[in-house]
Amino acid sequence: MSANIQEEKLIPIQAVITEVREDTPDVKTFTVVAKDGGKMFDHMPGQCAMVTMPGVGEAMFSITSSPTQGDFKQFSIKRCGLLTECLHQLEPGQEIGVRGPYGNPFPVDTEFKGKNLLFIAGGIGLAPLHSVINYVRAHREDYGTIDILYGSRSADDLVDYDEIVNEWQKEDGINVYLTIDRPQEGWDGNVGFVPTYLKELAFSADKTAIICGPPIMIKFVLAALIEMGFDKTQVYTTLELKMKCGIGKCGRCNIGTKYVCKDGPVFRCDQIDELPNEY
Repeated sequence: MSANIQEEKLIPIQAVITEVREDTPDVKTFTVVAKDGGKMFDHMPGQCAMVTMPGVGEAMFSITSSPTQGDFKQFSIKRCGLLTECLHQLEPGQEIGVRGPYGNPFPVDTEFKGKNLLFIAGGIGLAPLHSVINYVRAHREDYGTIDILYGSRSADDLVDYDEIVNEWQKEDGINVYLTIDRPQEGWDGNVGFVPTYLKELAFSADKTAIICGPPIMIKFVLAALIEMGFDKTQVYTTLELKMKCGIGKCGRCNIGTKYVCKDGPVFRCDQIDELPNEY
């Protein structure tokens, strides 16, 4: 593929699926590489890419793999419509189109450096944070303690569960707290909603918090953090669900004076306060 085509962000790169992992009944993680087997493009944690199926459509998804993990890209995709239903039918060896990266990443090499980090995710909201967590793990000496609070409707809906249990939970300096919404046979962990469990854990406010999940969860998590003494300048989230074209041309992600795809999707929560309520 020529350099000119790679630099044209509206032309998808032909990619090959090398692995499909079923995480939950409605979430699959796809590992893809360029058709020639190499890297499609460079990215940083928090950036997104457009995944295309010719004749079906395209949509923006978070890149869930860390750039420290190799030349491949991973996308954890929840089945929730025609395109995602078709993507869920694909198998290793089949091709899709990928273009990107889009948006600004989490400030892992600037604002997060030297800080204690608190990741809070709900459901598929772990996907955008997955790349950040693994980036921080790969550069462990640059960060303080890492706390990960993750919840879902049920144990069956916990994305990346094997990696969480077999890798994250076993590393020094990383504390993982899992919760599910209601009791379930065979589950001996915490039961309760993420904002409630957050208050029970009573983290000290000497951390930078990174949150992602359903809007209602983010609302109550942010309120809990403020109650616990956090300032909104310490809290980051991502609005990538608002993104459409990725390059600020279609206007679908416009909120006041901001375009999520160009000014975000990562925002500090005090910056979100400056946006109109329409978001």
